Amino acid sequence: MRSVPLLRSAAVLLLGALVLTGCGDSDDSKDKKDVGTPSTPGAAADAKAFPATVDSNGAKVTIPAAPKKIVSLAPSATEMLFAIGAGGQVTAVDDQSNFPATAPKTKLSGFKPNIEAITNYTPDLVVASDDTDGLVSALNKLKIPVVLTPAAKSFDDTYTQLNTLGTATGHTKEAGEVAARMKTDIAAVVAKTPKPAKQLTYFHELDNTLYTSTSKTFIGQVYAQFGLKNIADEADKAGTGYPQLSAEYLVQANPDLVFLADTKCCGQNAEVVGKRPGWDKVTAVQKGGVVALDDDIASRWGPRVVELVRAVGDAVTKAGATQG
Repeated sequence: MRSVPLLRSAAVLLLGALVLTGCGDSDDSKDKKDVGTPSTPGAAADAKAFPATVDSNGAKVTIPAAPKKIVSLAPSATEMLFAIGAGGQVTAVDDQSNFPATAPKTKLSGFKPNIEAITNYTPDLVVASDDTDGLVSALNKLKIPVVLTPAAKSFDDTYTQLNTLGTATGHTKEAGEVAARMKTDIAAVVAKTPKPAKQLTYFHELDNTLYTSTSKTFIGQVYAQFGLKNIADEADKAGTGYPQLSAEYLVQANPDLVFLADTKCCGQNAEVVGKRPGWDKVTAVQKGGVVALDDDIASRWGPRVVELVRAVGDAVTKAGATQG
């Protein structure tokens, strides 16, 4: 697979499954105190909280004792595990988990799980986004519990997954604190963002072939916090949540804001998109409303979503100031 964030790959291949990751290492230097910054990796798990039973995508999974060797096959889950202080229990993560930098990255694949390769790490807990190729059944036969954290459809899904992983790893308190801080930080960003004089429209670019996401997706909910109107909603005739727009449709829709979630994978930025045929007529290009996002942060639903919300808030504030 080429180094395109999995959100874009999923948009093309799965038409609606929000994904695991982005490409390349992320720049987490913006705010070291951000909710997404990992907690102390060696925080002790609460051994007295076990055995613990959690909901795994509708199924009940029991973890007999505090896990000491966790394998994570999902980048969003990896970020959550480290954020809640369970990083010291993580012994291996998949090849797409690139945050935090200290995560023990391996060649394991979350797309095509290799049972033998996974068991080589002798895990006592495996976290994955989906039950791909019979992963759960195969590991259960080996008495290895699996907790699934599927693509979030809402902020509440993210908070629920944090709490699930907190219970599964013996970090219930820390998980609750991270979720609560996320809620507070997101609410604060939205509250301090001035409401534009008139509703702003936007386009969220998944890749440079104009695949995008609609308001019904997780990323769509981020933009909805600011009252933005998604130009792709009317184009999603199949209802997948991830339509592909034509260049003509986009230019005619003339969005006030364009958010690029393909900066690292595909080298897109304001200058590049401004040279696309017809884009010189788009309001976002004319008024500086083209926003470069971090591919990874824009394709995951872990604690760093606060950074994404902040980036959108900044863009809305700037665009609102240019109205008139």
